[in-house]
Amino acid sequence: MSLSRRKLLIGAGAGLAGAAAMPTLARTAPAERVDTASAPPARRAHGKVRTLNGWSLPHRMVGGVKEFHLVAEEIEHEFAPGSNATCWGYNGSTPGPTIEATEGERVRIYVTNRLGEPTTIHWHGLVLPSGMDGVGGLSQPQIQPGETYAYEFDLVQHGTHMYHPHADEMVQLAMGMMGLFIIHPKAGDHVDRDYALILHNFALHPGTYRPDPSVMQDFDLWTFNSKVYPAIEPMVARTGERVRIRVGNLSMWNHPIHLHGVQFEVTGGDGGRWPKSQWRREVTEIVGVGQMRDIEFTAVPGDWAFHCHMSHHTMGPMGHEIPNTLGVDQSGVEQKIRRMLPGYMAMGQHGMSGHQEHTDSGHMKGPENTLAMMAGKGPFGNIEMGGMFTVVKVRDDVRPGDFSDPGWYRNPPGTVARRVSSDPAFGAPVRRGKA
Repeated sequence: MSLSRRKLLIGAGAGLAGAAAMPTLARTAPAERVDTASAPPARRAHGKVRTLNGWSLPHRMVGGVKEFHLVAEEIEHEFAPGSNATCWGYNGSTPGPTIEATEGERVRIYVTNRLGEPTTIHWHGLVLPSGMDGVGGLSQPQIQPGETYAYEFDLVQHGTHMYHPHADEMVQLAMGMMGLFIIHPKAGDHVDRDYALILHNFALHPGTYRPDPSVMQDFDLWTFNSKVYPAIEPMVARTGERVRIRVGNLSMWNHPIHLHGVQFEVTGGDGGRWPKSQWRREVTEIVGVGQMRDIEFTAVPGDWAFHCHMSHHTMGPMGHEIPNTLGVDQSGVEQKIRRMLPGYMAMGQHGMSGHQEHTDSGHMKGPENTLAMMAGKGPFGNIEMGGMFTVVKVRDDVRPGDFSDPGWYRNPPGTVARRVSSDPAFGAPVRRGKA
């Protein structure tokens, strides 16, 4: 496999010591043996898994060991058009690139610290020697700014796992330092489409350009792979294909993940893929903080919503902590208040549905560097969702291996809900307490 200098490690020296000589403590790597240039965050095709809006880290085989290189660094990130921030991540992106390997392989992972403070990496869910666990001060020294450490261990399991710092964790996780570590089984795990995402949350106050690590509960950006809808790419499949979606949660909340249109099977969790006798059929699966879940289903044609079922997790920042004025006629009041309090916004008299049209038209101007409560246009108008939301798009004519967006689904005639009346007094509906 041919890789350029920017892509990975210098091949001088056939690696560090072999498996037998490798100590069980993460250690400083000789600088001349690694390339500390971070890889650009462009979409790669080095793995079996499709990381939403992300990429898989390329590797190099050295003496039978699969080598990777992660660089912890400050990055510029776009959550969605109109919302940008200086975050921390790996190799130019948050989340960092997905690491993919196979059960039974030995991996060597170089970690270069380009932050202004110490860091480490913990391999969340992996069974490995204590000295490779990545807890600063407990299992290894902190990786100081400018240093490169090497982690090396055998992969004795399979499944969906994650990586993140165990150093100044409150700040570093809040700034976006996380990634997926996927270990494929040796055999017997075929699916046609394999998607992966990490659930996370950020506090980006209006008018600011760095996430606030001190926020513990009231986050305003709820993300799949550090993106919010409509910037989250769709998951595309062909009718009849077997699809897996891997979900890891490194946010501060539990998330009931819901897929429309099918009953999926939960086929794996923190310990890897489950025996088929333990699979269970669901339409919503709660993924707790620090947990991983794999769900699988057979694709049926249509455009199907995939989202967290906590309603405020599918909203943008402008929907948080606004005055409740349901049922209140505010004619002229909001404009007067806004002259004294720029950016003031109250709930609509009849609900929030009209806010997206107001923000889209420019009638309701939001604060700098923040997003509307709801966003995204669909084939029938505003979708009125944001945050942790995307669409599973299944078509009969999608080519194998094609992940491009096929556009909106064309429903067969007679299969779309339709208006039958515009009169609110239509019909004679039965009401409780009425004969």
